Amino acid sequence: MTSRIPRDSRLRLVRPRPLAAAPRAVNQRRPHRPAPRPPEGTPAPAELARMARSGLAAAARVARWADGSLGPGRDGATVDGKATLADATAEQAARELGLTADQVRADWDTARLAGLVEVHGDSARPGWRLRAWDRDDSAVLRGWVALFDAWSLACPEPEDEEPAAVAEVVSAMPQVLSFLQLSAGPVPVPQLLDLLQQRVTELRTERCEIPYGPQRQPVSLAAAEPAAQPHPAHPAEDTELAPLLDWALRALGSVGALTYGDGQATLTPLGSWAVWVKLEQICVAAQSPAGNIEQAAEDMLRGCAQLRPNAARAEYRAWLAARPVGNAVTELLVAARGEDALLRGLAFEALRVVGAPAEPDVRAVVEDPALRPYALLWLAEHDGVDPEDAHEVLTREEATWLWVDTAAAVADHGEAPMLVRHLESALQPTVPALLDEVRAVGHPRTVQVLVALAAAHPDPALAKAVRRAAFQVHTGGS
Repeated sequence: MTSRIPRDSRLRLVRPRPLAAAPRAVNQRRPHRPAPRPPEGTPAPAELARMARSGLAAAARVARWADGSLGPGRDGATVDGKATLADATAEQAARELGLTADQVRADWDTARLAGLVEVHGDSARPGWRLRAWDRDDSAVLRGWVALFDAWSLACPEPEDEEPAAVAEVVSAMPQVLSFLQLSAGPVPVPQLLDLLQQRVTELRTERCEIPYGPQRQPVSLAAAEPAAQPHPAHPAEDTELAPLLDWALRALGSVGALTYGDGQATLTPLGSWAVWVKLEQICVAAQSPAGNIEQAAEDMLRGCAQLRPNAARAEYRAWLAARPVGNAVTELLVAARGEDALLRGLAFEALRVVGAPAEPDVRAVVEDPALRPYALLWLAEHDGVDPEDAHEVLTREEATWLWVDTAAAVADHGEAPMLVRHLESALQPTVPALLDEVRAVGHPRTVQVLVALAAAHPDPALAKAVRRAAFQVHTGGS
């Protein structure tokens, strides 16, 4: 006789957990590597932080003024009601701080680049580094490094220069800075110009481009023979790059990375330390089992897929240190748009390492259905929301779409038990409710995810319900 007593359905899920708690593929341990020691003569971190505080004192002062005068409910906002540095705001700050409006704008720009002020659309607010400025040396140093990374924005580039030439110089300057760091002393500008020329030539050769500048007109072999003499490949390049090198050195000097004058340049202790940190990051990646430093973003992310979170973040930092941040962010978002859901999640983990410089690009992809949930979570965490609570910014539909996308990553790259455990991160209280909402979101991998889940789950009743849902999605039924 069959019992008619109601019993708990095996189709009930455990208590929902935040999406951030979804399991990740972390299988590989890496040997412990002792913390590297900076070069002899490098000041202690506390002394470096004191130097950074001193160099950014004016920017911090303007940021604190903005925090007090432009905050919500304050009377110091501009006439348009926006907490941005409009002309009226700059003039108000100049009066109250005893500065000129131009000085206020310059300090405001520095504060933004250092993360002391965060601007979101038409509003501004103090960055977390400003809150920790007086007590946290690491926050101060990270703020200064952010300013150092953005050196090309610190001074206007020469107006009469080609944007492509400016971009080449920006890409070539890490090698120039590395040479300055290894020299540990003053370096004549002509020597730096020669090094810059070599690096720019390499970049042009890699792209197989015809060099900028005047080129010789083609002549016949007979006409060329009488005057056969050595001819430089790029006769105008030294002259072409000299003003750009001057601009780069002045910009780096303005952020406190080097001193520039009397025909030579010397890294400051802060600049030397920052270059050493980036070189060390590159060396760590080059010596690591993954060794992703020279890989494209997609291959780099695949190489980091099996690393533990801390090890993966170290790889991301090294990969980012080896290329301009704008190019790196673009590469990561291109990888995120691909079909591999695992790369999508990892790309946004790497973008978390990038931090504030990636914000405009992340905001630009919010309307992309495939990237929207990831972008919203990234922006929430960037705005200071606790990662455990960030999932609350998603609608039910967006959260379900993200659950399916994460399940697709687990199905493609994880093991069957991981896919079963992934049910724990679903927001829906029961499997039938989950299946109803999964069918409704229209994720392109829904059928494959449900088939994989049905094959992996040990509960026959649940597996049967999931298979039926997969068939209904496949056939367009309800």
